[in-house]
Amino acid sequence: MSRRPANPVIFPLDVPRLDAALEWVERLSGHVGLFKVGLELFSASGPDAVAAIQNARGRVFLDVKLHDIPATVAGAAAALRDLEPAMVTVHAQGGKAMLEAAVGAFSSDTCVLAVTRLTSLPASIGEVADAARMAREAGCGGVVCSGLEAGAVREAVGPELEIVCPGVRPRGADEDDQVRIVTPEAAIEAGASYLVVGRPIRNAADPVAAADEIAAAALGAR
Repeated sequence: MSRRPANPVIFPLDVPRLDAALEWVERLSGHVGLFKVGLELFSASGPDAVAAIQNARGRVFLDVKLHDIPATVAGAAAALRDLEPAMVTVHAQGGKAMLEAAVGAFSSDTCVLAVTRLTSLPASIGEVADAARMAREAGCGGVVCSGLEAGAVREAVGPELEIVCPGVRPRGADEDDQVRIVTPEAAIEAGASYLVVGRPIRNAADPVAAADEIAAAALGAR
């Protein structure tokens, strides 16, 4: 994975049915960089969702946030390996051994991202930076953190790791249930590699135009 993707926007397919997800893939293909398959869609359609999106030429960010004892996470990761997602998430709170187990089970073509802290919860910058350092030591390819912590995380992990920031909202957008949010420009300037942007695109009158505008704002901030 490159820290300077052609399009840094990740669109979450937070829908309960695969057909609805594929409608979004068709609509936004070429306008976002990756499509996020989270717990809702994966619980409904499982590996078929990943395969169908890939068949539609969409790159998949598999956001399943694995979190269990190392042996269980290793087994789950091995089961997901053949899906070949571009990115996959694990919880940093599971500890270094668990992160190492996940990294060891996935192909080197999959970027294992450690979730430092959910953006719906408060967190200190020091706590998030410490989790990011542990993820680097465990061999993770990147981390997930709020854009508010992206600068401290970039300083903590250096230039090589990917930083994926959820909770990104364009100026004037509703905050919804996110606590720690930033604009696309601020996140990129702070060191983010990718931005997860859902409702500001999905709820826009013209989702394609909204996606293009957010991507342009992010790319212009580099």
